[in-house]
Amino acid sequence: MARVGGRNLAISWIAGLLCTGVVAGLVWFALPIVPTMAQFVGEGMRSVLP
Repeated sequence: MARVGGRNLAISWIAGLLCTGVVAGLVWFALPIVPTMAQFVGEGMRSVLP
């Protein structure tokens, strides 16, 4: 993050960690659908490709 006057370094680190945690949580919740999506994409590619 650019060093801009008026920004607190500690608060920016806390916000960054919070955002990283939210993204990690969303990835964690999305993991169970990965095998199904892989199967769906594989079947789609097999039907399109000769």
